[in-house]
Amino acid sequence: MKIQNMPKVLFDVGSTYFKVYEEGQISHYFRDFTIPIYQDLKNKCHKTIESHTPEEIWICSSANGGLSTLIIGSSHSFSLKYTVNTAFNSGINIIDTMLYSDIDTANPPIEKIDVVIITGGIDGVKDIFDSRLFEYLKKVTYNHIVYAGSKDNIEYLSNHIENLVILDNILDNRLKINEKALKQYLTDLYQKDIMAREDIKPLYQITANQIYPTPYIVNLSLPYISESLDVADPFIVIDIGGATTDIHYSTDLINDNITGEGGYDRLVFKKLGVYKSRESLIFTAKRNEYVYELLNYLGVTEDIFDSNSKEAVKFLMQLAIFLVLYKVSRHHGEYIELKLDILNSVVLTGGISKVLSEEDAVIIVKFFYKKLLNFHNTPDIVIDRNYEIWTYGMKHLHKKDKT
Repeated sequence: MKIQNMPKVLFDVGSTYFKVYEEGQISHYFRDFTIPIYQDLKNKCHKTIESHTPEEIWICSSANGGLSTLIIGSSHSFSLKYTVNTAFNSGINIIDTMLYSDIDTANPPIEKIDVVIITGGIDGVKDIFDSRLFEYLKKVTYNHIVYAGSKDNIEYLSNHIENLVILDNILDNRLKINEKALKQYLTDLYQKDIMAREDIKPLYQITANQIYPTPYIVNLSLPYISESLDVADPFIVIDIGGATTDIHYSTDLINDNITGEGGYDRLVFKKLGVYKSRESLIFTAKRNEYVYELLNYLGVTEDIFDSNSKEAVKFLMQLAIFLVLYKVSRHHGEYIELKLDILNSVVLTGGISKVLSEEDAVIIVKFFYKKLLNFHNTPDIVIDRNYEIWTYGMKHLHKKDKT
């Protein structure tokens, strides 16, 4: 049995910051967007890189923007829901989902899709799909296509869809989630995408290990958070970055039986970042019925949307917290509804940890709970000040990957 060298250095290459973990210490570096990622990392961390072997350096990254997917399923309650859940937890950005019964009226996505996922039915169920699927797919531009449904449809689909990848059914015969094969496929696909990106693949000059998607790593970290931070179950982690806002949560906050292997799941809001997705965040906010009341509550005017001040950045991060809570509450039906009434802790990480004070976060959570849920008691706010949650998952991943 070969045991890999223990990781001495961990890098997280984000859309806005480099994070470096070495000898128990974490450093953060704002990226220079005028030069390639590899050169920027070498400039800022050359001593660290040069003093360690590639085997001792581990990297996760969200700088490639993640993979996009279109998911086609036969039922909302099972195949579509389970596949969406698995895609989110693999670090994949979902562009659209489609119930197969609606295919005649569905509009294909305009943008190019990295991977199309087709799913539906337990093994033994056949004739789920027909020629309408193939006509629809002709209108979709994609790089990869995968099937994770009833094995009784494999031959029919393979005969009509070129380069179709066949995986284990996402549903077992007891209607429980069977996510392992699809999650591994999507994680590997993310890895291949990173290797193909001109600005990411040079990072393999400094590491001999796989580069993992940061959202996947953060989700791996959740079982270990309470060892370092004062967090009580059930909790959520809100990761606010430059391009996206992710929410990670323990599955005892949901009623649906879609718990994966780790007991923790993830949702990503691709257009709720505070830098790259600033305009989308503002657009979403202006359409929310509560936001103008929130502006008044915070004592700011609508002019703050047009400002580039530090105060405006702080407000946008507060806004992202509010919108994420709104989207997983009973007031919004598009995403999974979390039982926010039993929530004990809200953990904030990402770029937000360098901008917001605990008071800034508390005031938003209190407004949300009082105005939308009619609750006066609110969960505790925990801020990952050292921006270290991602390191828990990287360390755990190494232990799993010993060979």
